[in-house]
Amino acid sequence: MCGGSLCPSRSPVSSEGSAAPDSTVASPNKGGGLPEPAPPVQSSDQGSVVVPEREDMPEFVVTALLAPSRLSLKLLRALVMSLVYLAALVAAVVYSCIALTNVLCRPRRGCCGRQRLSAPDCLRDPTLGEHCFLTLRSSGLRLHYVSAGRGNGPLMLFLHGFPENWFSWRYQLREFQSRFHVVAVDLRGYGPSDAPKDVGCYTVDLLLADIKDIILGLEYSIRHIGQLFRSNYMFLFQLPWLPETLLSLSDFQILKAVFTHRKTGIPRLTPCELEAFLYHFSQPGGLTGPINYYRNLFRNFPLEPQELSTPTLLLWGEKDHTLQQGLVGAIGSHFVPGRLESHILPGSGHWIPQSHPQEMHQYMWAFLQDLLD
Repeated sequence: MCGGSLCPSRSPVSSEGSAAPDSTVASPNKGGGLPEPAPPVQSSDQGSVVVPEREDMPEFVVTALLAPSRLSLKLLRALVMSLVYLAALVAAVVYSCIALTNVLCRPRRGCCGRQRLSAPDCLRDPTLGEHCFLTLRSSGLRLHYVSAGRGNGPLMLFLHGFPENWFSWRYQLREFQSRFHVVAVDLRGYGPSDAPKDVGCYTVDLLLADIKDIILGLEYSIRHIGQLFRSNYMFLFQLPWLPETLLSLSDFQILKAVFTHRKTGIPRLTPCELEAFLYHFSQPGGLTGPINYYRNLFRNFPLEPQELSTPTLLLWGEKDHTLQQGLVGAIGSHFVPGRLESHILPGSGHWIPQSHPQEMHQYMWAFLQDLLD
């Protein structure tokens, strides 16, 4: 779980000294690019400058020079996608065996997931906040969110992962609403939020645009936004329709096991709280939007990592079965160099906000103390 404070970021500024009027500066042609035009030549008459005409290369020459690079990139993408779909097929076989086993062992539940006709009471708990909708400026999508503590301080925005929703942050909504404006969002495709049908509407770039629109729509300014998405079942989710079918078999038994597993699930999860996660997934098409995020992970390969320019708090579960501890050092060195405060919580797993809320709140209060002074 990553958390970052909203604070001003400083852009690097570089300055160059000006060369003497009669000096000539040569720029080497690096990286095999096209040669640069000759620099302006200063005439001795009245200081006038004569700029030589540029002779552009013929288009077929430029195309020929770039052809090897374009071909190499296409071959690399083809290789990566081949490996991804190979892994997807392997994952499909494994998850199909698990799903069919659940159906055979629990025949009374039937094959397909049962649609929930009414929301559980815990989703309507007034102590968690007010249910609202916000229309995004750039896309026009309508997103659902729960808001509490408006006017009590800076914005604290909570974003869930899969297979969760805004309810994952119920402990934090209660804890921080006295000093912050806390907002937990259902991302596009989840729950009551709009769910575009096109798979291409679930890219990371569009997700970041949604977050920007949410902050602006709540009348706050933006300093920096970042989000990491990683999961070990992402290969299965590259396939069409099959993931939705497997996850819904035996009344969503695979999802139930994810939440309630004795070692890796959410401790002390009540039946009502479990239904709070399954309710929206059980609606027609309720799984497609969330899975579409993963179907876009490899479509823009290769990706260029971007550094965060704001101080960031990272809390990691010692027994996280989904993410390896080695990623903590990699995140600190590659994405938030010199600005990452990380803590590994002993005995905790993947669901820190729900399994260890008190420990998480202590670290968050200490990290956010500067905002309250």
